[in-house]
Amino acid sequence: MRLPFLALPVPTGLLWIWGIEPMDAAEFLSRYADGQRDFSGVDLAGVCLRGADLLRVNCQGANLQGADLREVRLGHANLGQANLRGARLSESLLWGADLTDANLQQADLREADLSGARLVRTNLQTARLVKACLAGANLQQADLSGANLLEADLRPSSDRSTDLSQAILTGADLSYANLSGASLQGADLQGASLCRAVLTESGSGHQPADLRGANLQAADLSYADFQGALLQDANLQGADLTQASLSEADLEGAILDQSFASGITLKPWIDQ
Repeated sequence: MRLPFLALPVPTGLLWIWGIEPMDAAEFLSRYADGQRDFSGVDLAGVCLRGADLLRVNCQGANLQGADLREVRLGHANLGQANLRGARLSESLLWGADLTDANLQQADLREADLSGARLVRTNLQTARLVKACLAGANLQQADLSGANLLEADLRPSSDRSTDLSQAILTGADLSYANLSGASLQGADLQGASLCRAVLTESGSGHQPADLRGANLQAADLSYADFQGALLQDANLQGADLTQASLSEADLEGAILDQSFASGITLKPWIDQ
């Protein structure tokens, strides 16, 4: 006997659909090819959809835990509240996708294109985002603690800045990342690595990175370029500023150690 349909939001941010049986990859792709786009709440845990074209698919609240989504085209897809824990999404195309409240914990997003994606309150704990493109993405209140964003591109897109305000980035690796023009207002970057990260003006009319009120305690900021960055009221206690450049940065109200690491470049900020 088929169980009744019941959608119930739960505290984890996922949308569980009771009475929905697991669907295999063949059936899912066949339905998509026939024109179906609404797969909200579907159970696709562990399926292999590598290389599939799934533009604008609606998988809100779906269970995709451990799924193989490498090189999948998911542009403008609705994956809000979906469970993508441990999913393999390397080199996938997720531009403009909605991943609000989704669980991407431990997901592999290496070289994925998330430009313009909506990742508000998304769980990206310990996710791998090496060389991922997040240009213009909205990551407000996202949890990226322990995530690997080595060489990630967080520059503004043509029409919007990358928003990481209030995001949790404790212990995250942002080494060599390009954060020009990104908003990191109130972000928690305690213990994060921003070694050789670029936070200057983008050169295309966008402002330098905004780190007002950010927590950078004990962060590795060695060799990072903060020229012109906004650091008002930021907490830089215990941060490693070896060879960091803070020329023309706004440090009004910032909390700094009495002695800076060797070789820091620090010039007064001038209000233009």
